[in-house]
Amino acid sequence: MRIFLLNFIAFLGAASAAPVQAAPPSIAGNWRTDDATSIVSFYKCGSGMCGKIAKFLVPEPVGGARDGKNPDKDKRDRKLLGLPIFWNLSAEGDSWKGKGYTPKEGRTFNAALTPDGDTLHVKGCVFIICRTVTWTRP
Repeated sequence: MRIFLLNFIAFLGAASAAPVQAAPPSIAGNWRTDDATSIVSFYKCGSGMCGKIAKFLVPEPVGGARDGKNPDKDKRDRKLLGLPIFWNLSAEGDSWKGKGYTPKEGRTFNAALTPDGDTLHVKGCVFIICRTVTWTRP
């Protein structure tokens, strides 16, 4: 009886332990945006991941594309090529979560990036309004 009780207690302990959750697949490397205008490169930075505009797939204006819609007037003249647009991305469940910035709208958002083979589902939320787009490997 004592052995049965000890085995039963051990079983309950193992059954109630939180399951170990695997990290999501890596997002490192290059991804083509849904509108096929640019390539975003994700790379290790600090303890997480960051992403920057690595290449344009459409012609840039003379002098280079600028961050003209940035709410900070002092940043509106900075070039978009090489601009970090994702930062503090950390693995959470099946996604990478952190912050993002869209130069098209000049808006910072909460980001959740979910890799699925050669596609990357990029979800951006501002308050309760969210939008999801799908990027692909170039």
